Order: sequence, then structure tokens, then C-alpha cells
Amino acid sequence: MVKITYIDNDGESRSVNAEEGSTVMETALRNDIPGIEAECGGACACATCHVYVEEEWFAKLPKAQQMEEDMLDFASDVRPTSRLSCQIKVAKDIDGLVVTTPESQG
Repeated sequence: MVKITYIDNDGESRSVNAEEGSTVMETALRNDIPGIEAECGGACACATCHVYVEEEWFAKLPKAQQMEEDMLDFASDVRPTSRLSCQIKVAKDIDGLVVTTPESQG
């Protein structure tokens, strides 16, 4: 299992185990993580699973594809480390990943 830590807008931290091959969004939904709505179910057709990836992890992730970058245009308060959690695959090399949810989605 891969450990992922989600920090909500109030600063509360929740660490959960994620299955390899799933996504950061799917893991959040399975573990009732607040702040990730995932209205499109992971199809990269909305921006309601927007997260901020901790700086130290951002460069370790594969670069966002054009479709994800386009969807981030619809997200609130986009920052340099913004990603859609539905596009981040869980793998051993991201064990310990830390993401923060924005104040609001969409």
C-alpha cells in the first residue's frame, strides 16, 4: 500500500493507504476525504477534484497532460502546484504524497 496524506482547508490532516493503480481522487472518495467532490467520476471532465500538491512532490509526478491543464482553467484558486487528483495515479514512487484541498471546488 501507498500512503497519501490529504490536508483540508482548515489544516486537518488525514493519512490513508491507497491501492497501486488507483488514483488520488478514487482513494479520497473511498476514504471519505472532505473537499474532493469528483463530480465527473474521474473522467477529467471537470475540476472538482482539484488539489495542491506539496512542492517536494510536484516535480516527482508525471507532467500534467493538456486535457488536465485545460480543465484546471475551470478550477478556483489555481496555483503552480495545482493538479486534478483524478489524473494522479497511485504508485510506489509516490508513497508519502501530500496534497491539500482548496477552499472550494469548481
